Amino acid sequence: MLMYRFVTPHRCGKWYPDLETAKAQANAIGAGFLDTRTGEFAQYPGTRLETQTVAEQPTQIAA
Repeated sequence: MLMYRFVTPHRCGKWYPDLETAKAQANAIGAGFLDTRTGEFAQYPGTRLETQTVAEQPTQIAA
């Protein structure tokens, strides 16, 4: 599973399971601007997108 977050020189966002949520939260913390009509995201200078791969948890079957 791929996780996303935006990082500024002074702030790190949380990890989110989809890019759209990460963009919306980056907009909320001031790391960029999200145009809600078009869905386009403009990250501010110094902001970068980070990704990480997380192994999915195996589902446990109750015996």
